[in-house]
Amino acid sequence: MHPQTLLIDADDTLWENNIYFERAIVSFISFLNHHEFSGEQVREVLNDVERECIVKHGYGLHSFAHALVDTFERLSVRPVTPELHAQIHSFAHTVADHPIELLPEVSETLEYLSARHRLILMTKGAIVEQTGKIERSGLKQYFGETEIVAEKHSAAYQSMIKQHGLARESTWMIGNSPKSDINPALAAGLHAVFVPHGNTWILEHEEVEAALPPQRLLIVGRFAELREHF
Repeated sequence: MHPQTLLIDADDTLWENNIYFERAIVSFISFLNHHEFSGEQVREVLNDVERECIVKHGYGLHSFAHALVDTFERLSVRPVTPELHAQIHSFAHTVADHPIELLPEVSETLEYLSARHRLILMTKGAIVEQTGKIERSGLKQYFGETEIVAEKHSAAYQSMIKQHGLARESTWMIGNSPKSDINPALAAGLHAVFVPHGNTWILEHEEVEAALPPQRLLIVGRFAELREHF
């Protein structure tokens, strides 16, 4: 294969991320201990609140903490005292305390790919949080450029194409999220590689769109399989 440009997602593509949020949510639901709503119903409310908080606060721990507090205020008969506020925020803090846990064979695969292709790390979220994770991951050395965007929609990919002078026929987006990585990249005219993750955030779930020729869509079982295609 001739050299390609590979745009690669970070959270839940290169390292674990959502599992820590899921654990925090389980702890929060247990702490709320709602007597009328089931855990599943509480989670549905939280999902709706998270969507609202993303619009107001973007992605990241700050937005997540707001969502937990707002959900508590909607569902609990207890007022949010300073003590309760601190306890609810502590659930979000547990996410920040986790070290970076790379997914299997990520380092080896990036080392292989970086010798053959142009790699650009493209992630969304809070700049300070994402920058910190990139630095702590030890993976920055494999990427020629790093882009942290507020949202991954078709316009963001169009901007990447223009900013980095990318050729659509030789550029691929690689990631675990149909909503943020695969479908908008295809809509922007890029190729895509879907790397499913068993704990992808529910708000990132969508049906994977079909790629219309000459675009290509690959689906691989794990990140290391990229070495078989690139």
